[in-house]
Amino acid sequence: MLSDDALDWLTEHGSWLTRAVSRTVSDWIETLTNGLVAVPPWLAIAVAALVTYKIGGRKVGLLTLAGLLFLWNLRLWQATVETLVLVILATLAALVIGIPVGIWFALSRRAWRTFSPVLDMMQTLPSFVYLIPALPFFGLGAVSACFATIVFSVPPVIRLTALGIRNVPSELVEASDAFGGSASQKLFKVQLPLALPTIMAGVNQTMMLALSMVVIAAMIGAGGLGRAVWQSIQRLEAGAGFEAGIGIVIVAVILDRSTQALAARARPHGAS
Repeated sequence: MLSDDALDWLTEHGSWLTRAVSRTVSDWIETLTNGLVAVPPWLAIAVAALVTYKIGGRKVGLLTLAGLLFLWNLRLWQATVETLVLVILATLAALVIGIPVGIWFALSRRAWRTFSPVLDMMQTLPSFVYLIPALPFFGLGAVSACFATIVFSVPPVIRLTALGIRNVPSELVEASDAFGGSASQKLFKVQLPLALPTIMAGVNQTMMLALSMVVIAAMIGAGGLGRAVWQSIQRLEAGAGFEAGIGIVIVAVILDRSTQALAARARPHGAS
């Protein structure tokens, strides 16, 4: 088939690039994971609880403290760290790609009309499909899982960034034009600040989608809590699988509450 021939050509002629990218991303993942695992778990948990307390208040801080202590007690601390590293790296990469693309779509109706069907398709494809193009380029392992997660989780932040900018009241945009503001000043001083709560909602959705790929990514060699679930399925160990599944839920709730608190802080005073 034509698609198979094109993929073979890309993997053959672009292998030098994919190898370089794979080594770089693998080094980042390994360095961050080893660095966090080297920190005493009690200290890392205390710091995480303090950070989430500052972000989301007492309830979020206590939730983080209790949840991470529970995972440490279950001997899932290293798996939790591996999961967090993968999710955070994938989310950051998705935001670096998605926010500028969302700004472009918001400012260009032609670009939005052209690529909106692509976003629709990306959000309706089964998550397993994203593993297919990653494997020929990066092979089995955390790197393929990271890239598949990035592609899977980037559409929400693109959509919500564009939506947030488009929903800025036209009166404020016109006022900026009336005062002689340049396009960049209008974007960075009016549109983006007012769109920030909507963009933060996109960050939240992107992070949740990245986390939802954890178990699926374990099928191609990613570590973390997803691998614990996958191994439990293969070995028919229901108890161990349930514990790892609870771990994923705890991590999801902590990340969700933290990003929701950041979104609430970004909301202008007086907005509902």
